[in-house]
Amino acid sequence: MAVNELKKDGICRILLAEDDEDMRRFLVKALQKAGYDVVSFGNGVDAFERLKEEPFTLLLTDIVMPEMDGIELARRAAELDPELKIMFITGFAAVALNPDNEAPKDAKVLSKPFHLRDLVQEVERMLAA
Repeated sequence: MAVNELKKDGICRILLAEDDEDMRRFLVKALQKAGYDVVSFGNGVDAFERLKEEPFTLLLTDIVMPEMDGIELARRAAELDPELKIMFITGFAAVALNPDNEAPKDAKVLSKPFHLRDLVQEVERMLAA
């Protein structure tokens, strides 16, 4: 499926999985302000269920979450939609960079803490690629 088909009214759709409620609200607000359509969940299980129902352009996920962590979510999401772009946000960069975790190879890692401007720039860069 072409990325253009994933744009609802020309807007890139982002699926956000972040278990920290304050961080999730903060990220949603910043991404919506930048013009993205954002659907967010507090865990990987719910995010994956939504991903099975409809297409997204980008999966933005925390790595360390209860139930289903971000790496498992990303693996399953990439199997479901190989075109899906994936970005991890984490305070545990060493976890993300471990080659044994089988994270999708094209995934980008953004380490916390980060400035919202940096997040938006990285998202724009990924979606333009």
